[in-house]
Amino acid sequence: MKLIVAILSLVIAAVVLPMLFIPAPEALVEHQQRLPWNITVLPDGNSQVLGLTLNRSTLADAKALYGPDVDIAIVTAPGEKLGTLEAYVASAHAGFITGKLILTAGVDAERLAGMQQRAAKREYMESTTVKSTLAPADLAAALALPIQAISFVPSVKLDAEAVTARFGAAERHIAVNDHQTHLLYPAKGLDVIVDTKGKPLLQYVAPRDFARLQAPLDAIDTAPAQ
Repeated sequence: MKLIVAILSLVIAAVVLPMLFIPAPEALVEHQQRLPWNITVLPDGNSQVLGLTLNRSTLADAKALYGPDVDIAIVTAPGEKLGTLEAYVASAHAGFITGKLILTAGVDAERLAGMQQRAAKREYMESTTVKSTLAPADLAAALALPIQAISFVPSVKLDAEAVTARFGAAERHIAVNDHQTHLLYPAKGLDVIVDTKGKPLLQYVAPRDFARLQAPLDAIDTAPAQ
C-alpha cells in the first residue's frame, strides 16, 4: 500500500510541478516584447525596444527593469575631453537572448561636465577609456535622466542573413573595413554592426534622431578610396 501511495505521489508531482513554473500569460507577452527585433515606432518619432521607450524612459526605469546591477558612470574614450553618461548591464535578458546592454543618457554638456568634475572616483577600464564614478548626489540626479540611445551586444552570433531574417531588409549596407558592415534601418532607428571577426552590435536611437547615427557613416561611405 505504501509503495502504491509513493508511486501516485511521484506521478502527481511530475504532472503538477511543471505547471507551477509556467509563466503567466502577461509575463510571456512581456518576454516576447523585449526581444531585440521587436521595435515599436511611436507617432512622435520615438520608439520602444527592450522594454524601454527612448527619450522617455529614465535610468531609474532601466534599473527597475534590469535589476540593481545596472552600473551608472561617465565613460570617456581616448582623445575625448567630455565623456558620455552611461548605464551598463553586464548580463541583460532581452527575451530569451542575453547580452551586454549599454544605455546612454540624454544630458546637456554643461551639466555633464559638472558631474565629471565632481566624480567620486576615476579608473581606467580595459583600454585607455576612463570610467568616472558619480558622486552620490549626482548619481541620484542621473536616475531621472532620459535614455537617449541603447546599445546591445547579444551573446549569440548574428550574420547578415540572420539580421535580415529578424529585422527585414536593411535600407543601406555600409562596410567600414574587411570584416565590419553596418546594416541601417532608419525607419526603426536601428544600426546593426555585423562583424565576421567579433560579436554583433545593435544600436538603437529614436527614428527621429537617426541622423545622429547615420552622419558619421555617410562620411565613411562617401570618402574616396585610398
